[in-house]
Formats: sequence, structure tokens, C-alpha cells
Amino acid sequence: MNATEWKEKLSAIRDSFSVSIAKKPAENPEALEQRFLGRKGELALLLRDLKDIPLEERKPLGALGNAAKQEMEAKLAELKGSAPAAGPAVKADLDLTMPGWPLPKGTLHPLTHTMNRLAEGFLKLGFTMADGPLVEDDYHNFEALNFPPFHPARDMQDTFYVAAKDQGGKDMLMRTHTSPVQIRALEKAQPPLRVFHTGRVFRSEAVDASHSFAFHQIEGLYVDKNVSMADLKWTAATFMKDLFGSGVKTRFNPSYFPFVEPGAEVDMSCIFCKTGERCPVCKGTGWLEVMGAGMVHPNVLKAGKCDPQKWSGFAFGGGIERFAMLLFGIHDMRMLYENDLRMLKQVNL
Repeated sequence: MNATEWKEKLSAIRDSFSVSIAKKPAENPEALEQRFLGRKGELALLLRDLKDIPLEERKPLGALGNAAKQEMEAKLAELKGSAPAAGPAVKADLDLTMPGWPLPKGTLHPLTHTMNRLAEGFLKLGFTMADGPLVEDDYHNFEALNFPPFHPARDMQDTFYVAAKDQGGKDMLMRTHTSPVQIRALEKAQPPLRVFHTGRVFRSEAVDASHSFAFHQIEGLYVDKNVSMADLKWTAATFMKDLFGSGVKTRFNPSYFPFVEPGAEVDMSCIFCKTGERCPVCKGTGWLEVMGAGMVHPNVLKAGKCDPQKWSGFAFGGGIERFAMLLFGIHDMRMLYENDLRMLKQVNL
């Protein structure tokens, strides 16, 4: 399009606008505004065509176009002022191609939903929520939990250290487990105490179907007088039944954790195969490991300023990704972090 053709088209648009606005009865001013001045209106499209015209001719043409636009806006404003009051006006830029009611909406991520489910279960059992920082000092993450310097158990967890020091000059680190919350809870409030915590932890591990360098854990602590292993077993069994159904069974296997003595791995009966026959999840055993637990070590109680001769307690912890995979039938942990809507929409929340 050259300058002459552009002027002729502008003149035609102005004539068309004058005819439309002079009609009796007058056309709807919102419709006229949309037709001539809207984003896809006749004048708006013509002004966009200026980019195809040589630069030296573009400036005077632009001035003509802006003058026509101002003239149309003034006449439309006059028409709107004289128009009788009507019902609620429809927005001129309403996109009728958008989905109607009900509008599509998002859902909770499977991990968020799982954490909420776990929290609800322990709230029913009388536990309260505790919290702790993601960046920890060596004392709360290791030493107070019976991990003294050079203890071989420290080799179990490869640690991310950060460029900061605590008040004692020791390295700060990204917490490797949620167990430091046990110490912080005991520092804030003396027994009897019943708390739990859900949060992210970090370990220098290779990412595969069942491991990640950043994942989530749930931690629980119960300290009172005369707490025994029987209290721990009842709590674990009751929680598992609330989460997976009354038919789920639990069992304890002896295990080692520095901060509990005795320690145990908590297994639950496989919810996929029921019998263990040819099951790829439990590998035919009929059991799935879900938590580590045990009676709180006396050294941990001392670190929390509690007398182990007076108080006893139990602690437990487990991976939230593990619970999410069991609840939603997910076999690869990495799927939880890929944000693939095809997978997220299949999770029935």
C-alpha cells in the first residue's frame, strides 16, 4: 500500500463512520467504538499498515490518522452522553471464545496434598505442628542428635555446606533430615511434648526413580513420662490405618539410627498386591518400608535439656515422596518434579 491508497482508505473509513453515527436511531456507541477504534477496528488496522509505507511519508500520514481518531472519539463521547440509560453494558473487549462457566481451575500438587493428609493424621492423634530452618548449624543437624565429630554415621549422609558460619565458627549446611526439629522443639518447650514437622531436606545424591538431592520428610517426636515402644507401635499402626485404610498392617524390624535406641524400620503391608505375588512395588515380599523410628536416645534428651531419668520418648521420620507414590500409584519419584500436566491431572485429589 502506498501513501495515496492509504489516504483514500482513511477517507472511506471516516465517511463510513459519519454515516453510521448519523443514523436514526443511532447505533450502539460501544459497537461503533469496537468497529472503528477497537484493537481490530478499521482505523486501528489502517494505522498498523503505516509500517509498510516509507519513513519520509509516514509522519504526515500518522498525523492524519491520529486526527481522525480524535474526531471519532469526540463524537462517540457525545453520543454516549446523549444515549438513554441501559442495562449493564457488555465489555467491548470481551473474548467470547474463552471457556464458559465453570472456569477450569488448578489443583493441589500431589506432594502438597500428601503433606496435608499426613498433617491431618497426626493432628487427630494430638500432635501439634513444629517448624525449623532449612539452613542449619552443625550442632542441631548432627551433634545434638548424637552425631559427634568423626562419628561414622555422618558418612551416611553427604551434605551440602553453605558459605556461612554459625556463632561458634562452624560451617552452616542445608539440613540433611528433619530431625533437627526435635532439638529445636525441646529447646522451646519442655515435656510433655508431642510435635510433628513436614519439610524439605537436602542430600548430595544422584537423581533416579527413588532418590533426589532435594526431597521432603515428615518428623515426629513424643516425650513424656513412661513412654514405651508399645506407644510407638500403636501410634504408627493407627496412623497407617488412617492413611491407607483399616486393612493395612504394620511391623517393626530392628535398625540403627544414631538418635534413637532401640531403632526400627516401620514396614506396612503392600497395598498394591495384598499377597506379595509378582508385585513390582514390594518385589514379592508383601511389605513396604515407610518410616524409621525408635525410642529417643538419652543423649538427644540431654541435648534438649531433658533429664533421661525422668523423661522418655519416641521419634519417627519418613519420606513424603514415598507416601505420595503409594497414595497415587506413582512408580518414579522424578515424575513429581517434572510438572507434567498429563500426570498431575490424573491424580485424583
